[in-house]
Amino acid sequence: MSNQKIIVVTDSTAYIPQEAMGDLNIPVIPLWLIWGDERFRDGVDINPPDFYRRLQGAKTFPTTSQPSAGEFTEFFRQASDGAEGIVGIFISSKLSGTVPNAQAARAQLTDLNIQVVDSLGTSMSLGFIALAAARAAAAGKSMDEVVATAEQVRDTVHILFTVGTLDYLHRGGRIGGAKRLMGTMLNIKPLLHLEDGRVEPLAQVRTKRKAVTQMLEIAEERLGGKPVAEVAVLDVNVPDEGDALAEQAKKRLGVSVIHRTGVSPVIGAHLGPGTVGIALYPTMG
Repeated sequence: MSNQKIIVVTDSTAYIPQEAMGDLNIPVIPLWLIWGDERFRDGVDINPPDFYRRLQGAKTFPTTSQPSAGEFTEFFRQASDGAEGIVGIFISSKLSGTVPNAQAARAQLTDLNIQVVDSLGTSMSLGFIALAAARAAAAGKSMDEVVATAEQVRDTVHILFTVGTLDYLHRGGRIGGAKRLMGTMLNIKPLLHLEDGRVEPLAQVRTKRKAVTQMLEIAEERLGGKPVAEVAVLDVNVPDEGDALAEQAKKRLGVSVIHRTGVSPVIGAHLGPGTVGIALYPTMG
């Protein structure tokens, strides 16, 4: 039985690296990757290396799905384990039906104290929110204080990225066809971000190198002159490019620690190989 009063949980798209987790315990509910007649639990039945190997020779492309309300009911019951309450922080409701299903399960579990937070993010923009909330919970904060911490980071975290191709976002319905067509025709590398929980274009540049340079400029601007609290650099099956971005970010932002991570297969299915990005937020106060 847990001695911690509040348990913070999240979903598999957060894909938090172990060194960022430290001693924290954040139970994770997997989303689903559907490939023809096969169903895989994100990050459980299929990992990124296997996913990208299979994607390379695939004739059909995978789709994704959220956990059902029934799966959430079981997950919340297991996670509670004697705790006073659960704070669930999940992928943006503008990208997935995960939050509504979590809320449906919450409505059924009247004997449990559950709060559901829409992160309006995914990958490490979601990861940083969950981490901050879990640290507050581990420090003995109340349910309201843990939720307030999550919302504070949610309102200040940024994630910016550039993709190898817009085909994957377009196929999954995450960005409009006109943007895909323009990028393909002009060989433009789009710089994208999450805004109000949706994937939106920020800029269009001719090369990936210029996209990365502009990404770092915008990341620095968004700190608003405040020191950075935490930074993560992610890549989708291009670790060398991610490492190079991390080195540039260290110099540009004046930080010595940058979390390096990939993305879960569910997110990889929508972004596609060749994506690199950065997530960060400023210190509070």
